Parts: sequence; C-alpha cells; structure tokens
Amino acid sequence: MKPSDYVTESTIARKIRFLSVINARLYPGKELLIELTELPKPPTNVEKWGIFELSLFGPSEGNPYQEVHLTARFQYKNRIVEPEGFYDGNGVYRIRFMPDEVGVWRYITSCSSPELDGRHGEFTCTEPSPSNHGPVRVKDGYHFAYEDGTAYMPFGTTCYHWTHHGDERNEELTLQTLEASPFNKVRMCLLPTRGMRPPRIVFAGTGPEDADRTRFNPAFFAHLEKRIADLGRLGIEADLILFHPYDKGEWGFDGMDRESDQYYLRYVIARLAAFRNVWWSLSNEYDFNKCKTVEDWDRLLQFVQRRDPYRHLRSIHNGTKMYESSPLYDFSKPWITHQSIQHWDPELTTEWRRANRKPVVIDEISYEGNSPRRWGNISGEEMTHRFWETMARGGYVTHGEAYIDPDKLAWISSGGTLRGESAERMAFLRRIMEEGPADWLQAAEDGDYYLNYFGRHQHAYCELSLPMGAEYAVEIIDAWKMTVTPLCGTFSGTSRVELPGKPYTALRIRKSGQAAGREERA
Repeated sequence: MKPSDYVTESTIARKIRFLSVINARLYPGKELLIELTELPKPPTNVEKWGIFELSLFGPSEGNPYQEVHLTARFQYKNRIVEPEGFYDGNGVYRIRFMPDEVGVWRYITSCSSPELDGRHGEFTCTEPSPSNHGPVRVKDGYHFAYEDGTAYMPFGTTCYHWTHHGDERNEELTLQTLEASPFNKVRMCLLPTRGMRPPRIVFAGTGPEDADRTRFNPAFFAHLEKRIADLGRLGIEADLILFHPYDKGEWGFDGMDRESDQYYLRYVIARLAAFRNVWWSLSNEYDFNKCKTVEDWDRLLQFVQRRDPYRHLRSIHNGTKMYESSPLYDFSKPWITHQSIQHWDPELTTEWRRANRKPVVIDEISYEGNSPRRWGNISGEEMTHRFWETMARGGYVTHGEAYIDPDKLAWISSGGTLRGESAERMAFLRRIMEEGPADWLQAAEDGDYYLNYFGRHQHAYCELSLPMGAEYAVEIIDAWKMTVTPLCGTFSGTSRVELPGKPYTALRIRKSGQAAGREERA
C-alpha cells in the first residue's frame, strides 16, 4: 500500500506532529497551543476504502471535547453514511470518512456550533490501488476475506504496548521485524497498565495523579494513527484492545462509569474507524475486571457496533476460563463477529466451531518464551504444533513471544526483534495454507483437498480412505523442519501411505489435475 492510501499528511500536519512530540517531551501532559492560520484543504480525490479528512476551525474555549458535537452526512446516490467528527486541539476539528463506493460523494456537516454547521462539499472516490482490498470481513461463517473478496487468513502476533514507550527507534525496528515476518495482524492496547508511565496517554495528563478523563490527548492519537497507517502499508491489521484489567485501579481506566466508557469509545471510534485495517477487541481478559459485569460488556459491544459506521470486526477476549473447555463469553451474540479465545488446547477448535458458526481465533494460546508465568514459557516447537493443530481443525491462532531479557522488554510488551524459533515456522505454515483452498475443511468434504496433521504422534504409516474414481497427489510435510516431500505416483480409494514415524508430520492430499494455487491474496 502506498502512503496516500491513508491520510495524506500535509506540511502543516507534519509540523504540528513534530511540535507535539517536542512539546510532550518538554511539557508532559500539557496540550500544545499554537495559532494556526491555515488548514489543509480537503482532498478532491480519495481512493475506495481510503480516508477523506475534512479539517475545520471552531471554538476552543471551555471543553470542546465535551461541549461541541460535530457530525457529517456523506451521500452517494441513495447511500448515506454519518460519521462523527472530533476535536483535535488548537481549535481544529476533523471528520474522517472511508468511502466504499466509486463515484462522487457529497457531504454536509451538522454541529452544535454555528461556525461548524452546514459546511459542505464533494469529492470523487476513485478505484482502489492494487494493494488496497478494503476492510476484513467474515466470509462463509468460519473464515475471513477482504471487502473485495480477496482471501485473508489471520496470522497474528502480540505487541501490547509497542507504541507506548516513547522509543521511536524501537518502534521502527518493530515495523521492520513485522515486515520481514509472516504476521498480518497485531494485537495492541490503547490504555497503559499499572506501573507504566508512558510519555503520552489517551487522556490529558501524564500520570494517575493528573489524568483528566474529560479531555483527550491529540498527540497520543496522532502518534497512534501514524503507527496504524504504518501497519496498513505493510498489509497488517491493527487489532485494537480498547480496555484491559491490568490497571488494578491505579489509573482508574478499568473502573470508569458507563458514561465515561462511552465518552472514551466515541472519541476512539470517531478518530480511528476510518482506517480500513482496524479491528475492535473490546477488552483483553475482560473477566479479570471486577468492576464490570457481562451485561456491561454487552452494552459496550453494542455501543461500538452502533457507533462504527464501517462495521469493523468486533470481539472480546477471555481470561479466567483458559483451562476450561469453553470460553466464558457467549460468542453467539449478534454483536460479536468472531470468537477471540484464550486457551492452551487447540483441539477444542472443533468444539468451538460447532458451538458457533463464527471464525475461531485463539488469540492467546500461550507464548513462546522463558517467562516464569504459566502463559509465557512454551517452546517454539510447542507453539508450532499448536498453530498446526488449530488450523488443521479450521481455526486461526495468534503468536506471541515472552523471552526474558534484562536489557529489553519482551516482544509481547514492546516489540523490537523476534528471538524465538516459531516465527519462521509460521511463515512456512502460512505458505502451505495459502497454497490451498480458502475453506480447507469444506474442500475435504467435497473430496478435493485434505490436510491431515498427526501432531505429537509418530505413525509408521496411515490408511487413507479417498474417493474412488479420482486420483490424488500426496505430500509428506515436516512442520518443524519445514520440508515438503512429494510421494511417487497417485492414490485412490483405500491407500496405505508410509510415514517417517516422527512427530509434527502432516499430509497434504490434492486431487490430481487441480491447480495447486488459490485465489489471489495480498
């Protein structure tokens, strides 16, 4: 994706962002106040699923975050979309919009402030660039695809606070690592944890003692938006974790009342929903938060569903029942798009698919590493096995690394570089999966394609029951050594296949004469 796929940053905007960074370092928690004499003009052309941004001057007295309500009505033929605007500091208001139809869109603003009300114009939505496939959607119940139909398989990783430490060099290193990795989704937080003192937070202020939950910090969001756009240019989805229970009351963000929660979510959605590579994860380990009930989470998920005009993917991530057979949250609820699960046992993927006709994503299946915590010390071999077992059963998995380093935070906390052995095996697995059909279990039912994974078992041979009247090519895959060995000849009906007698072996079985590739993907 080229930079213009997202917000085109003007010279003025670059200067403001630069001054905001300097201001944040010299005067932490204080809003940068500069007098602006001009704003970037709205673009006349925006590609499909890109971002149209309208910037306007408005009132700055009082608390504009709370006191000024700005929306816009965008219309293409009979289609109408009404995103909310937001206050961006220094008397500047912005409205962002992601067009999804090629043609001329017209807009008009509506605002409680007369000077922002009734501003109107139009722009042309052009065809998307070749690498722009739109937002990711659920497809065929259990899988995903981009809006244009291009298949998408989530191979995620976890970097909870990689944008929070104020280390630009490490953030750039993280992006370089991700670019060279197989990962196309990153789970990341907006709110700090107990003990963290980041240079920027979502709200005004610098620490628990002066955090002002009635005002937001534009510098925090400008930085976050830059990193979301950076991920987008790499073809990576930003799975944004909106709440978490790791505050323990220190910041107070985990125990906000309903009005404060919704106030925070409205601002986040107004700023970030126009980025096509955003997913919403309402909370990490939501059931560890003793300040909220399941009914509270239901209401907040429905709030996000109502406020997001672009229908980004939505889920919530469990904690307490990691060692039980089922996740605590009821993923059958209509405001949930996919199942975001924490559990160590990939064999339960089959059960979760049967329970709900929604994609299964085990977003936390333990982490490769050497942490003393129970969730962070499996081997690269075990992580590789869990990925293969989950995908062979029709689900998806998210990776994470928790290696203890006295000089650095772990990858799951701050990104940087990958040290483990599983990431390159994920790249191999991704290639194997993308060479096959988008719905590999359905292809097996149709008799076209089979992926049999034997896990930790070490068979000397296996008996295949293939359809009669068709011939199949068979390959032996070593998931750990990353090798594919074709067997001589073809197979049909009941067939005996000799195996190497080693764990982590798989068979790929394809009907002869069928193309090995699959539909084009990013």
